[in-house]
Amino acid sequence: MAEDQLNKDAATIEESPLLTIFRKEAHETMLNRINLASAFKLTPKELRTEIENFVFDFAQERRAQITKREQIDIARELVDDMIGLGPLETLLEDESVSEIAVNGPHQIYVERKGIMMLTPIKFRDDSHLLQIAQRIAHRVGRRVDTSSPLCDARLPDGSRVNIVAPPIALDGAAISIRKFSKKALDLYALATFGALTIEMVETLRIASRCGLNMIVSGGTGSGKTTLLNALSQLIDARERIVTCEDSAELKLQQPHVVRLESRPPNIEGKGEITIRDLVKNALRMRPDRIVIGEVRGSECIDMLQAMNTGHDGSMSTLHANRAKEAFIRLENMVAMSGFDLPSEVVRAQIAGAINMIVQTARLHDGSRKVTEIVEVTGISERGDIQHQHLFKFVPTGESPDHKVLGRFDAYTERPAFLEKAITYGLEQELLSIMKSAMEKSGGGDSGNGLY
Repeated sequence: MAEDQLNKDAATIEESPLLTIFRKEAHETMLNRINLASAFKLTPKELRTEIENFVFDFAQERRAQITKREQIDIARELVDDMIGLGPLETLLEDESVSEIAVNGPHQIYVERKGIMMLTPIKFRDDSHLLQIAQRIAHRVGRRVDTSSPLCDARLPDGSRVNIVAPPIALDGAAISIRKFSKKALDLYALATFGALTIEMVETLRIASRCGLNMIVSGGTGSGKTTLLNALSQLIDARERIVTCEDSAELKLQQPHVVRLESRPPNIEGKGEITIRDLVKNALRMRPDRIVIGEVRGSECIDMLQAMNTGHDGSMSTLHANRAKEAFIRLENMVAMSGFDLPSEVVRAQIAGAINMIVQTARLHDGSRKVTEIVEVTGISERGDIQHQHLFKFVPTGESPDHKVLGRFDAYTERPAFLEKAITYGLEQELLSIMKSAMEKSGGGDSGNGLY
């Protein structure tokens, strides 16, 4: 109900006709009077001052009945149109906004605390929206037009952008922006938000220290990239890391990082560099670890081979709603690579490469949690992947304010990777953590399974 009220309030906010007319006239007059070549030589602060002075003078010239605050807002909008992303700038600066969805020029939604709500912010018209979309694409060397109406891009702060333009977008260009926190969150910060427990954090820390290959699995918007960024902070600063991404979003803090980004084909259909190309090349760069932003196709076989050939501690994300489904997705993606392999061979490859699945989910109250941590324990005689739960989020109900209630259960005191922990001198610490987790949760069933 709160969301409905927010949407209703936003939709009923209307600007006065006088202010709308003044804004349009100021924009048109500025374009005729200002020397654009000289303006773009100014710093953003200097340009903003110049535009504010122009708006103040123009308001006096027209004897417009608008407030000083409204004049400053219009000046800011004009500057944002010239060197920024127009109406989106205000939303991009708002740290409470995690996602922006533009559905044509007159409908902009934002996500705050997991809830989507309509805003009163609008573009002037279709051409204004398309101009901003093209500016986003141009900044990363890509294009958006009738011949190339689809584009994945990123903003300078790392935010992920998807653009769909006419003619395939029937109601005007659509822009989806997934914002990322300016400050990279670590696992301990996520624990304070209730996404996981401190015992889960410490288990993942030891798993990373032991070089376990991890897959972060989850649905769209479940926080996979945020969690992958947090996990990557556990990597030793002395290791050489190569990242492979469609749009560079990872924010690794280590000093020895090589970042690779895929490239779409040009207008002639040539020059494409796929994630699979990047992974193959990464293997020639002597990496200690390979981090793939997301595995979604034929590159899966190359990732598994890399994990099976000494690149311990590598990481990636994939789309799956449960940890068990992640194994199915991996097997299907190997089939997409063009290799005609028996299922038992593929599963053996997966079991030999992947050590741990960390499952994330966005719950119906908008919160994001690590819902499962599953470790691969081997392969059965029948060729099935054996696995067991280390931790699992168990929902127990809903609070009066519609927040999901639940607990994190632990399922074993002796993880399968205990043997690796011994070689790093971390076995006693791991045993202590798992014992504490079991005592707090009261334990659970074995959590063992086959796939």
